[in-house]
Amino acid sequence: MTWALREGRVRGGKAGAGLGVISVEMSLARLRDALERAVKRNLVAVNVAREVAIPRTARKAERRTKVEVQPWTVEEVHAFVLAAQEQRLYAPLLLSLMGLRPAEVCGLRWSDIDLDEATLTIVNTRTLMGNKTVVEKDTKSVAGERQLPLPVLVSEALKRFRAVQSAEELAAGEAYGTGGYVFVDELGRALDGKHLREWAYKVMAGNGLRRVRLYDARASCFTYLANNGVPDHLLALWAGHTDVRTTKRWYVKPDVEDLRSAAVTWGGLASAPTPLP
Repeated sequence: MTWALREGRVRGGKAGAGLGVISVEMSLARLRDALERAVKRNLVAVNVAREVAIPRTARKAERRTKVEVQPWTVEEVHAFVLAAQEQRLYAPLLLSLMGLRPAEVCGLRWSDIDLDEATLTIVNTRTLMGNKTVVEKDTKSVAGERQLPLPVLVSEALKRFRAVQSAEELAAGEAYGTGGYVFVDELGRALDGKHLREWAYKVMAGNGLRRVRLYDARASCFTYLANNGVPDHLLALWAGHTDVRTTKRWYVKPDVEDLRSAAVTWGGLASAPTPLP
């Protein structure tokens, strides 16, 4: 990245030494934010990342070679929920559909959930590095630490899952884990993002659903919320982003069906008025 900063751009199709354009762009956005804070604190004189740009040739090259998988539609989300409702891990899967990052789902403890008030607080994450090592840490950013209301569907699923875990703890006795995590196996042992993905893909495969990344459930969630009038500042807060532009740029992905209402509205512009008799 240093050479790119010196040049003031990311060259051709080699953006980020093999990384995709989107990955490089998101890294640049984080770098710009970090350097901007450093400038305000007089730690550096200039935010050189402001001048870094990914050329159009790199973007066009990636568009020609990369097939972007569209997040699930509303109908596909409904089908997944129906297919998953008999699964033991139904509640954690719903949390993913709520827009939580997989690491946030894995790091959630029962002490972070208030079922009486129907809220959850995200303060901890558990990330699987290299499919081998689990790293537990604070949220991705200050904005990532947030409190969210629980939809009724999710709240009821969590209550049932808590009851299931209580029965499992009673059956396991002293062998039951003591971590207090929500996303655990039958012995109370904390599971990780790989387990969450495998459960989701199992449901998809077993029910003939189009396979998408579990992380893309965030895009399905925020696209739906944006299309249904959730204000920008609340959308960013729900997503755990400091700037709603991040949410709308990377996670709001309307498809052609989302544009149908615009097509109907356009009809009022071009349609000739009905002549009077």
